[in-house]
Formats: sequence, C-alpha cells, structure tokens
Amino acid sequence: MKKYIAIILFIAIVSLIVAFFAFGNDVPPPDVASINYAVRTATETGETVDYIYMLTTQLTQAFNDMNAERHRREGAMQLFLYIFICVFSFASVVFCLYLNRRILKPFRKLQYFAGAVAAGNLDLPLKMDESNLFGAFTESFDLLREELKATKEAELQASQSKKELVASLSHDIKTPLASIKSSMELLLVKSKNEDEQEIFGSINGKVEQIDDLVTNLFLATLEELQALTVIPAEILSIELSKLIQSADYNGKVRPFSLPGCVIFADQQRLQQVLDNIISNAYKYANTNININSFIDNEYLVIDIQDYGAGVPDEELPLLTGKFYRGKNTEKCMGYGLGLYISKYFMQKMAGELACKNHECGFTVRLTLKLA
Repeated sequence: MKKYIAIILFIAIVSLIVAFFAFGNDVPPPDVASINYAVRTATETGETVDYIYMLTTQLTQAFNDMNAERHRREGAMQLFLYIFICVFSFASVVFCLYLNRRILKPFRKLQYFAGAVAAGNLDLPLKMDESNLFGAFTESFDLLREELKATKEAELQASQSKKELVASLSHDIKTPLASIKSSMELLLVKSKNEDEQEIFGSINGKVEQIDDLVTNLFLATLEELQALTVIPAEILSIELSKLIQSADYNGKVRPFSLPGCVIFADQQRLQQVLDNIISNAYKYANTNININSFIDNEYLVIDIQDYGAGVPDEELPLLTGKFYRGKNTEKCMGYGLGLYISKYFMQKMAGELACKNHECGFTVRLTLKLA
C-alpha cells in the first residue's frame, strides 16, 4: 500500500515541477533595445517616416511572436493537463483496485467467516493469503475457529458419552431386575406363609416400579442418542459360552458347545444382545432353549431356539423395528426395543441378527464375524 501512495505522490510532485519550469516565466516582451535605437536614430536624422515604419514592423512582429508563444504555451498547458489527468486517473484506479483487493476483500471474507462461525459452521476454514496485509489477523481468527471446533467436539463427545452410559446402564439394570422379579414370583408361589407372601409381593411390586423407572430413563435417553458406541475386539468362543451362561439366569438353556474359534465383537454389547434374546425367550415362550452353532465361511452362526408359539410370518420383518411389538405380546410387558438394539449392535460388529420360525417354535440367528 505504501508503494502505491508513494507512486501517486511522485507523479504529482514531478508534474508540479515540470509545470513550474515550463510555464512559470512570462512571455518575453518585444526587443526594447531595438525600438529605442530606432526612435533615437529617427529623431537625430529626421528620417522619421522610415524609422516609424521600421518600428511599426518590429512592434507588429514582436506582438505576433508574443501571441504565437502564448498560444504554444496554452496548447502545451492543455496537453500537460490532459496527460496529468489521465495518469492521475489511472493511478487512482490502480490504487482503488489495490484497496479493494488487499483491504476491502479480506475484510469481506472476515465478515462472511464471522457469520459462518456465528451460525455454528466451524468446519469452514479461513484461507490464508501471504500478500494479505492482515495475514496475522486472519490467522488468529482461524486459530480461534479451530479452538472453538475442538471445544465443541469435546463437549459433544462428553455429552454423548454420558447419554450412552445412562442408556447402557439403564438397559443392563433391567436384566438383573427381571431375574429378581422371577425369583420373587417363584418364592411367592412356593410360600405358604401369609406374612412371607405379603413381603414377597411388596418386593415384587417395588421391582416392577424400579423396572418402570429404569425403562422411562432409558427411553428418554435413547431418543437423544444418535448411536451407541460399539468397540469390537477379538474374543475366544469359550468367552462367548460364558456370556450365554451369564444371560441364562433361569437355567433354560440346554447344554451346548461352540466351535473353537476367535470372533470379532464387543464383549459388553454382545452380552446385552444375548441378554435381550434369552430374556425374550423366557418372557414369550417360557420353554427350554436350544443353542446350535456352526462356521459358515468367515462367520460363526449361532441359532437360539425356543419352543413357544412363534410369530406370524407377516410380522417377522417388523420384529427388529423400533418400538414394534407383536400381536401376541399384549399380556407381556415390553417396549419393543430389545431386538432393535440387538440388531443395531450386531451390525456395528460386522455381523447380523435375523428372526425366523421353525417347526416347533421361534429362532433368533446371530452371525458373528471371525477374527
């Protein structure tokens, strides 16, 4: 910017200097010495007419020269003014373009950038220009954007983690609650003492109350979650057997064996999947449960079979939908989330969950990817 101002000042100063030297002097007057000499000679010799004629001729020529010089200078002045105006206008246009490119345009970018940041768009970087006079200022704004983005991402991640923790714990609490409820119902049936029955009934009622509260908490949290975190890792099939046994709190699963292999899954999420499936078998079938498994190419396939009434074929594709419950589940409490969450977890572990009827009941097939 300084160099453009210096160029314009230089042009103006040089123009003034040239104009001073070119037009600062007056137009030269007629030759006074020649006129005086002619008058004095005419007076001494008496040849007045001839010298007056000569004097008139000289004066006429002198005034003609003066007019010619005046016209030349006026023409030169006009030409100089035209050139000066053109050069000064060109320099002014260049200077305005320079101001627009180096000052106004960067400020417009900053204005647009500030509007984007205010609107929450922190992914739009502010491009740097080495020739920008406000380069350091621009860089500071972009650093501010990056800090705001990092802070926002950390805040969202923390909030997401809290919600996932609440949802996960809420859902996991339901499994031991179901076990307690089942045990209380069994004790209530076996007990012959009225006082014990009253106590067991009270405990059973409180368990149902806690279950409702936990479910409400889970549903409220689930609505805000975009996804539940799944972190797959290598797991031995013997560990998978332990997960199944842990989910079978009523002892309905018949003896089974799994092929020796290593699967790729999130152990905590897989436990939730098995808890949901076996709990559903307890709730809707209340029969023994068979587990069959085999290896199919790069997957371990596990069929979890009960011997209940099964599900109408037209409802099978809907079972893994959010909040969907079959027509035959009216007498059983539930919210239609178990298979929905289980299918989501299986897909996140590069596996799959499918439901089908078999000749004597209902089957849930888990497909787990081999490591």
